[in-house]
Amino acid sequence: MTGRPYVMRLMGFGLRRPKARIRGTDVAGRVEAVGKGVASLQPGDEVFGDCNGSFAEYACAREDKLVRKPANLTFEQAAAVPDSGVTALQGLRDVGGVKPGQKVLIIGAAGGIGTFAVQIAKSFGAQVTGVCSTTKTDLVRSIGADHAIDYTREDFASGRQRYDVILDTAGNRSLSHLRRALTPQGTLVIIGGEGGGQWFGMGRQLRAFVLSPFVGQKLHSLFSLERPKKDLQFLKELVEAGKVTPVIDRTYRLSEVPAPIRHWEAGHARGKVVVTVAGGSDVGRTP
Repeated sequence: MTGRPYVMRLMGFGLRRPKARIRGTDVAGRVEAVGKGVASLQPGDEVFGDCNGSFAEYACAREDKLVRKPANLTFEQAAAVPDSGVTALQGLRDVGGVKPGQKVLIIGAAGGIGTFAVQIAKSFGAQVTGVCSTTKTDLVRSIGADHAIDYTREDFASGRQRYDVILDTAGNRSLSHLRRALTPQGTLVIIGGEGGGQWFGMGRQLRAFVLSPFVGQKLHSLFSLERPKKDLQFLKELVEAGKVTPVIDRTYRLSEVPAPIRHWEAGHARGKVVVTVAGGSDVGRTP
């Protein structure tokens, strides 16, 4: 979105200006019309999923990127699920291989991905510890974490506890620091990029890739660019079973889009930030 790190421009996001003129990928709303080959959806269906340019009154999405909205969620809640929910799911299930009884550490547990990760890990039967700031520990416990660590007061890598899986969504701790909190055969999953690097911004991911074959610990990175329909359906089932509930920090109107982006970028959000359209009664989108 910002064009940084600059290597992202070479990966197809636009060299001098954003390739995508309208921002937004997550979406929830009602189907207005369908193409000739669409069989699973029809006008009037309430759906959620992924599309390009969701910060708009109308958006166009592929059939395989949408599923029917969970019956127990509002549009605003459903719009908060796709990107962060699928990223957390893939990080824990597909990359982390979380199993019942394992000890899982979620760094950035009060953020968009983190709030989903805490709940999904609990649904897998794990013992979950969330790392967050002082003002967010109550939130992290309220969504199911067995323990909450205030990083301003306690170092999760102090040696008192080691974890089978660490999911790091925060992006500012060294690889050596993270490894100290892992069991000898544990798995580290680094989500997304990291702050700081103007040009590359993925130093930890490269070091993890190079080091992983030579140590007992498994060091992985995840950039969730694909949100398969089967993963959206899996999340829908977790939501409808009451095992996952989106955490929404606040909502904004479509005309206020720059404000939620700045709020999210500043790191103030507790959970997700949602943009509503048509007074918030019909559709929702998230940054």
